[in-house]
Amino acid sequence: MTALARRSPAGVAGVVVLVLLAVVAVLSYLGLLPYDPVAQHPASRFLGPSGAHLFGTDQFGRDVFSRVAAGVGNSALIAVVAVAFATVVGTLGGLVAGFYRGFADGAIGGVTNVLFAFPPLLLALSLASVLARDWFTVAVAIAIVYVPIFIRVTRGPVLSLREIEYVKAAVATGQSRFQIMVRHVLPNIASIVVIQVALSLSWAVLTEASLSFLGLGTPPPAPSLGSMIFEARSLVFVAPWTLIAPGAVVVLLVVGLNLLGDGLRDTLDPRNRGRH
Repeated sequence: MTALARRSPAGVAGVVVLVLLAVVAVLSYLGLLPYDPVAQHPASRFLGPSGAHLFGTDQFGRDVFSRVAAGVGNSALIAVVAVAFATVVGTLGGLVAGFYRGFADGAIGGVTNVLFAFPPLLLALSLASVLARDWFTVAVAIAIVYVPIFIRVTRGPVLSLREIEYVKAAVATGQSRFQIMVRHVLPNIASIVVIQVALSLSWAVLTEASLSFLGLGTPPPAPSLGSMIFEARSLVFVAPWTLIAPGAVVVLLVVGLNLLGDGLRDTLDPRNRGRH
């Protein structure tokens, strides 16, 4: 954290934003917010922002702040699961393709090229529409979209590392390829993977919000930032806070993750160390 603060103040700003959103999401998960995000109160419809309702209420009298807090938690859960799956599968695929070359490289490269042939959102839409509609399948659909990115990001550095002298020396001493990849190659690409994780999280949040907006995200009544924006689009002239609140939080979440990704790149990328 000290290195991040010294090299990238923007990265620290991203951490602060994400911590604040995480605290709100955890409070919602623990049921410590004053209102139930799915409870309807018809007598309190369309109340503007106030001390009682920080972000006002919607057409069903539900507290918008509580729904946004729960939506942050749901979106973050899906994004984290999706990126974790993509990181493991993609990094492993990139390691195998770059280190073994030959048939493995050709097969993994072919699958990667096929996945890259589809626009990311279109591919996620297609996968989400054929899978059962719950948060886990949405996460799987998003993960499949981002697996080829991690393969491409890791394969290139692995191709270079396999030709370095200490890797060749490890081969000469009789170490297995698996041992070499784990002990000598993977630690040297860890910083690249960490940076890609932070950046992919922001894309995953946007993808999840887009799927929810189109009706293929987390099914109701569970709050989702994308579905809240979809529901509020017809209320923009009646209760604009129902649109502004979830939209602003999506922006904050994505900006925070992007700032963190930029900060990690400035801190961990060796090519940037001489610039500070």
